[in-house]
Amino acid sequence: MATSFLSRKADSGLGNIRASPADPSRNIDWVLMSVQFVLTAMGFFVVFSASRTRISDDPYAFATRQVVFAIIAVVVMFIVMAFDYEWWKDRAAFLYGVTLVLLTLLFLLGVAAGEDKISFDLGPFNFQPAELAKFTTLLMLAAYLSEERSEEVTYARFLGGLMIVGAPAVLVIIQPDLGSASVLVSMAMGVLLVAGAKARYIALITFLSIATVMAAFVGRLVNSYQAARIRALINPDAASGDDLYQAENAMRAIGTGGIWGKGWLEGPLTNGRDIPVMWADFPFAAIGEQFGLVGASVVLGLIAIALVRIWRIAHLARDLLGLYLCAGVFSMLLWQTFQNVAMTLQIMPVTGLPLPFISYGGSGLIVYFAMFGLVQSVHMRRMR
Repeated sequence: MATSFLSRKADSGLGNIRASPADPSRNIDWVLMSVQFVLTAMGFFVVFSASRTRISDDPYAFATRQVVFAIIAVVVMFIVMAFDYEWWKDRAAFLYGVTLVLLTLLFLLGVAAGEDKISFDLGPFNFQPAELAKFTTLLMLAAYLSEERSEEVTYARFLGGLMIVGAPAVLVIIQPDLGSASVLVSMAMGVLLVAGAKARYIALITFLSIATVMAAFVGRLVNSYQAARIRALINPDAASGDDLYQAENAMRAIGTGGIWGKGWLEGPLTNGRDIPVMWADFPFAAIGEQFGLVGASVVLGLIAIALVRIWRIAHLARDLLGLYLCAGVFSMLLWQTFQNVAMTLQIMPVTGLPLPFISYGGSGLIVYFAMFGLVQSVHMRRMR
C-alpha cells in the first residue's frame, strides 16, 4: 500500500498535482491577493466610521455600497485573471478607443449642461471614465511599447507613447480632474523609464505635464476651488479659511490620534462634519485619528508589501508586455498612495485622489482590482 502510494504518477489527481507546474491556477500570488483583500476590508471600517454620521436615517449607506463595489471588483479581477494578458493586449486598442469616446461624451454632456462633469450618473452609482482610463491606457501603452524589442525606446516610439497617454490625460484635465491626470502621467513615466527611455525624454514628459497644467489654469479650464487649493499650498498665509478648512482639519485629526489613536468610532473629527467627504478624500485622516500612528503604519506597510510583490512579479515576467504592465500598476499605486497621504499631511495640494482600496468609490476600487488582476495574470503565466 505504502509502495503504491509513493509510486503514484504526478497526474494521479492527488490534490492539485494533476496540474502542471506551469498551470496558471497553481501560480496565483496569494500574498498579493491577501494584501488587497485585507486593505479592502479595512476600507469598509474606515468608510463606515467616516460616513455613518452624515446620513441620519441610514448610517450604513456608504459602507453597504462599498461592500457591493468590492464584490463586483472581485468578480472583475477573476475575469481579468482568467485570460492571458496577451488576450487583453489584442483588445487594447478597442478598449482604449471606448475610453476616449466615453471621456469625450462626458465632456460634451458637461458643456451641454453648463457644468463640470467627472462621472456618469447611473442612479445610485456613478461611473468615472477617468478611472477606466488608468486600465485601458496602461494596456494600450504596454502593448505599443512591447512591439519593439530593444533595450532603449527610440524617440519616434517615445512620441507615440506620449500621444497614447496624452489624449486621455488632456480629456481628464478638462473635466477637470487633475488628480486622475497626474496618475496617468506617473504611469507613463514609470513604464517608459522601465522600457529604456532616456532621462531627457522623462524630463520632456515632466515639462509637458507642467505646461499642460499651467495652460489649463490660464485657459480657466480648472475650477476656481482647485486653483484656490494650489494657492493655499504655495502661500497659506494669503489663503482664505475656507480654502484651508479641509486640509487643516485632516492634519488635526492625524495629530490628535497620537500613537495608538482614539479607537474605532471614537474620533471627534471623524464623527463630526469637520472634514467634508472624508470617506472618499481623506480616509487617511480617519485612520490616523482612530488608530493612530500604528494604524497608519499598518496601512502603509500593507501597500508597501503590495508594491514589493508587484516589483517581484515584474522581474519574473516572461516578456516585455508583462514587465510593462507591472511597471504601470506599480507606478500608479505608488503615486496615488503618496498623493493621497501627502495632501492629508499638507505637503501636496488637495486633488481628491482616493487612497487605493481604502477610499469610498466603486470605479476606483473596481479598476484597481482589475489592474491587480493583470499583474496576477502576468505571474500566473510566467512559466509558459
